[in-house]
Amino acid sequence: MLETLRPDPTFHASARLAMEAEPERLAYTALLSPDRSRPDALAVVDVDPASPTYSSVLNRVELPNRGDELHHFGWNACSSALSPLTGHPFLQRRYLILPGMRSSRIHVFDTQPDPTQPKLVKTIEPDEILRKTGYSRPHTVHCGPEGIYISTLGGAGADGTQGPPGVFIMDCQTFEVLGRWEIDRGPQRKHYDFWWNLPRDYMVSSEWGLPPQFENGLVAEDLLGNRYGHALHFWNLRERRHVQSIDLGANHQMALEIRPAHDPSREYGFLGVVVDTTNLEASVWTWWREGGRFHARKTAVIPPEPAAADDLPPLLKGFGAVPPLVSDIDLSLDDRFLYVACWGTGELRQYDVTDPMRPELAGSVRIGGIVQRGKHPTGSPFGGGPQMVEISRDGKRVFFTNSLYSSWDAQFYPQGIPGVQAMCKVGADGGIEVDREFYVEFGADYGAHQVRLQGGDCSTDSFCYPSA
Repeated sequence: MLETLRPDPTFHASARLAMEAEPERLAYTALLSPDRSRPDALAVVDVDPASPTYSSVLNRVELPNRGDELHHFGWNACSSALSPLTGHPFLQRRYLILPGMRSSRIHVFDTQPDPTQPKLVKTIEPDEILRKTGYSRPHTVHCGPEGIYISTLGGAGADGTQGPPGVFIMDCQTFEVLGRWEIDRGPQRKHYDFWWNLPRDYMVSSEWGLPPQFENGLVAEDLLGNRYGHALHFWNLRERRHVQSIDLGANHQMALEIRPAHDPSREYGFLGVVVDTTNLEASVWTWWREGGRFHARKTAVIPPEPAAADDLPPLLKGFGAVPPLVSDIDLSLDDRFLYVACWGTGELRQYDVTDPMRPELAGSVRIGGIVQRGKHPTGSPFGGGPQMVEISRDGKRVFFTNSLYSSWDAQFYPQGIPGVQAMCKVGADGGIEVDREFYVEFGADYGAHQVRLQGGDCSTDSFCYPSA
């Protein structure tokens, strides 16, 4: 009985303590069927270098239905459960919450008793989510102190445009959908990612687009007309109230991944912007709070790369260049290195962000890419480009996959993107190199999207205490 009343050993009070924990041995990877001819799946990958099955798929569990479009997913509970105010410290990091972005269905997998054999234990149908929240197209999952937070990209109606998208809460033990999170949403009308600073009591959210702007592919007219999302939103977390918006400028289209500093005493974070419609460059922004107000500044830019029209997909032929298309960013637990995935050019960048206002390029690898199509160091193919990024807790390994979203994959990489997972090793003082020994193929029937690491990772946990 006493053992059940102890906090999960994978919960850590601070980011520094999480970095000292034992390394991950398994990774869970979301797989999607690009043409929806078969069910999506959850793969279990061996990431233990000492294992005889290292760099192989140990198990693949298919979902019951077709057409879910697995995208982002997360744990039911994490280090935020140690919150001194509203925590549930006796929860376990046990269940994986997998939303289907196209179906609006949510799947709950139990990773115990055998973490290599996850079992589907509950399915939440889209009509329940819609009835209780008015939302559809669930996207980002974050384990909060009192429940599971899930952001959405759509409202009601067949096309998801009847009412704005937002965030809803699920019970972290029964997985019952409780209801909308927002009490006062202010001007927020689009959604994408969100995260928070728990002790400072604020949340940050970003914008992509509404379902008609992404489900059937990128809408060129909307992009050139600057009609995708281009704002940051800041919220009072406890009051569930919108307090401020920052418009980045309409030319900064698709403000996506949000990565706050892991140490809650640091009131800043980073945002990746996909494309500037005036010059095709991508950018990284730093946001911070000062004097009771939030501010944001563009702190790094990544230029497009010239290319012959014959080498470009139809969508890009008229531009004569490949945009970087920053699709993901991730921040190491020591808040030192920011990784930026350039899905279009096939580059994974590492920035030293010790000074968050002056990111310095510290490392870069090339693999995949619309024009370059760089191979893995083994000589094996790598379709697409670095896309979803996940960093080990100790900061020594950076895992990445290559699929963005099925309809967008077909536009930018019409030759197809067979699912692959690769990994970079990180130098002690920076620098990255693609690991020759780690190369996981999921086959042409699957695209590979987000990765979650056993015991937590750098885009899962939020911490309640500063690092010593």
